[in-house]
Amino acid sequence: MFSSWFPQLFLQNGLPAPQPQSILDLVHGSGLVVQAILYLLVLFSVVSWGIIAQKFRQLRRSKSESEKFIEIFWERRNLSAIHDASRELTASPVGQVFRSGYEELIRVSRSKKEQAAGESLTTELGGVENVSRAMKRATSVEITKLERHCSFLATTASSAPFVGLFGTVWGIMDAFRGLSVTHSSSIQAVAPGIAEALIATAVGLAAAIPALMAYNYFVQQIKVLAVEMDNFCQEFLNIAERHFFK
Repeated sequence: MFSSWFPQLFLQNGLPAPQPQSILDLVHGSGLVVQAILYLLVLFSVVSWGIIAQKFRQLRRSKSESEKFIEIFWERRNLSAIHDASRELTASPVGQVFRSGYEELIRVSRSKKEQAAGESLTTELGGVENVSRAMKRATSVEITKLERHCSFLATTASSAPFVGLFGTVWGIMDAFRGLSVTHSSSIQAVAPGIAEALIATAVGLAAAIPALMAYNYFVQQIKVLAVEMDNFCQEFLNIAERHFFK
């Protein structure tokens, strides 16, 4: 009823009935500055979705391979066999931490055997601490890999609404500036410009909301993997100190 009554009201007052506009019509009808902001926000959104897809696959594979490696680690007794298995699980952060610790353990063991005059390598002199430092370095490297490109999602989530708001403010300024040219103060004269300007805010929110949700999810998943790496480091160091640095 309202849809048929509203155009009749315009016709009774001698005004042309407003024609519905699509989103694309509003975008094409906006000014150059607003259009540039819209294209920038769309670019931010496309890149963000690409990062979201890539990080989701990366974290899912990292979690799956880490679980598989931990299962292999506790099932097998031979560290050399575990090391060989870790070579195939390249996406496992826990597996890469083990490789760094194991390779450092082998180097320390060889150095211990090659020492002259029968001097033993104690934990105080850096035996197990060398392994601990190597595993901590590997943990930092793996966390850095997992966090790569997450900063772009955080930047998009925090800045896109403000960029869209800037486009809206600029578009409304243009709309009201147009009133002085047409010498009209009716809402019909300024409504199209305001509608075109508000598109910028909507696009900014559309870019920011998925980026924010994905960023929070990825940070939480990375924290879980970081805890798994830390726990594994402690377990491996206990095993190394018990069997190699008595």
